[in-house]
Amino acid sequence: MVKAVGIKDFFIGKNKLTIMAGPCAIESKDILFKTAEYLKKLTAELNINFVFKSSYDKANRSSLNSYRGLGIEKGLELLADVKKEFDVPIVTDIHNPCEADKAAGVADIIQIPAFLCRQTDLLVAAAKTNKVINIKKGQFLAPQQMKSIAKKVLESGNDKIIITDRGVTFGYNNLVSDMRAIPIIREMDYPVIFDATHSVQLPGGCGESSSGERKFVPVLAKSAVAAGADGLFFEVHPNPDSALCDGANMIDFNMAKDIFNICNEIFNLVNS
Repeated sequence: MVKAVGIKDFFIGKNKLTIMAGPCAIESKDILFKTAEYLKKLTAELNINFVFKSSYDKANRSSLNSYRGLGIEKGLELLADVKKEFDVPIVTDIHNPCEADKAAGVADIIQIPAFLCRQTDLLVAAAKTNKVINIKKGQFLAPQQMKSIAKKVLESGNDKIIITDRGVTFGYNNLVSDMRAIPIIREMDYPVIFDATHSVQLPGGCGESSSGERKFVPVLAKSAVAAGADGLFFEVHPNPDSALCDGANMIDFNMAKDIFNICNEIFNLVNS
């Protein structure tokens, strides 16, 4: 049985859909506030649990010239502003053990990036913050391998674990989503989130940057909820085509409204 994880005033892994959403990387206070305001209102109307997501640094970029964010100091300051203004829990990712305590000062959920999910020191440092830990499954791993990774956090004294699936890579600038991963991971008793926007990414698809196939976000999101996902992860931006990072796979506000609505209906049907 999945062990529900408490966040603020709700639980991930119970009888309500959870959505983690926000811009890929922090670009400005205006974009953060505009997105947070819209998403909080939308999820409240649909009776969906909401966690605001954005990254102060995107360390895994295709090029040295790729936009990474505003950095840890300014980035966390802005995330703290969002948290205070909109009264929403925050999830953000860390890349080095030394970032864990700083991020924990603002974030309710510490996220471990997919490419770093096997890094023991990073997992241990995150676990010791006593925050909820969202481990993104590496694109290079089978879902069964997440058990030993989660165990590192568990044996470091933290049982507040969520696992996010984001597809599997076979090279050749593509990702494949196998929905069997969702029930396989849930059998480990951890709530499962499906990352519907990173899963349509085409890594290195533009040579020195990644591309993406936004049109497939709805079908993957709906499939994941039907397969039993406890929640969904989306990168959302007021104008994705002008975004400084991951624009090709991010969704805009109108697309978010349509997807959130139908995924919530599927979730309620599956869990009725």
